[in-house]
Amino acid sequence: MLSKWFPRNEGTLDRVLRISLGLLVVSQVFVGLQTPWAWLGLLPIFTGALGSCPAYTLFGIGTCELKKG
Repeated sequence: MLSKWFPRNEGTLDRVLRISLGLLVVSQVFVGLQTPWAWLGLLPIFTGALGSCPAYTLFGIGTCELKKG
């Protein structure tokens, strides 16, 4: 059901990078800059966890591996 609204359009490397960078940005809420803007780092964490990026869907982009068959 979720695949209808959130089609998988992110590859493994893309997902790992999104989650890693998102965690790095969110950590700035607690250490470093301590700015509330760092909560925006949750967006790449969620999109990386879902494997679907709304902007990719909008523009027809995908970094998924090609399916064989």
